[in-house]
Amino acid sequence: MTKPYYSPVGGLPPQSALLSDRAMFTEAYAVLPKGVMRDIVTSALPFWEHSRAWILARPLSGFAETFSQYIVEVLPGGGSDKPELDARAQGVLFVVEGQVQVELDGAVHTLETGGYAYLPPDSAWQLYNRSAEPARFHWVRKAYESVAGIAPPEAFFTSDQAVAPTPMPDTPQWATTRFVDPADMRHDMHVNIVTFAPGAVIPFAETHVMEHGLYVLEGKAVYRLNQDWVEVEAGDFMWLRAFCPQACYAGGPGAFRYLLYKDVNRHARLW
Repeated sequence: MTKPYYSPVGGLPPQSALLSDRAMFTEAYAVLPKGVMRDIVTSALPFWEHSRAWILARPLSGFAETFSQYIVEVLPGGGSDKPELDARAQGVLFVVEGQVQVELDGAVHTLETGGYAYLPPDSAWQLYNRSAEPARFHWVRKAYESVAGIAPPEAFFTSDQAVAPTPMPDTPQWATTRFVDPADMRHDMHVNIVTFAPGAVIPFAETHVMEHGLYVLEGKAVYRLNQDWVEVEAGDFMWLRAFCPQACYAGGPGAFRYLLYKDVNRHARLW
């Protein structure tokens, strides 16, 4: 059975493998292809049991500074009573394989593959894998930027399957699964899923203030990053600083889909 989303499994290449790869880090963007997500680069996290994380992005001065993004693997019986240690941090969880249970305010929420959770700052939540198979999920973290007169958002739980994609204006080949209303000023980050039909394009070089993390869930494409055209496929991660020009051609034969982080709805900070 084909998995709906790509998720890493670790391991190491054989000693006979070539070292050439698509990994790159530039002043404007980074590409972490799926082939670099091996056992040797995982991190252990405090108070997590039978778990490990691939840390894809973290704030870097002079690069992307607003968020971190992990892929967390939790084995059966694993999880955490204290997953988030920073009270300022809000989080989005997106399950790419298996099943986890998130406990918040006395309620248990089961997230299957495709499940999505928004967890506001200063919320005491827990996460466990009570199934018989490993679970893997994305965890996007951002320090919440509060605004006087605007209450922070509440937690919510949904799924990719439950939210209909919204086509771009006059462009049905390009659609976004929006888990949050873009006009909701309580939210200062969006984590959405973008879908392109085979052959669809971003028809201009997007150049904007938002930082991005893009994890390819399925399919393949040629992505323009700054002045470079880079081939990407399911399992690859792209990390873009503000104002990095970006566009893409979806390659087919199936849909090209990625999980997209961006910071939104706040004034630019004046240091």
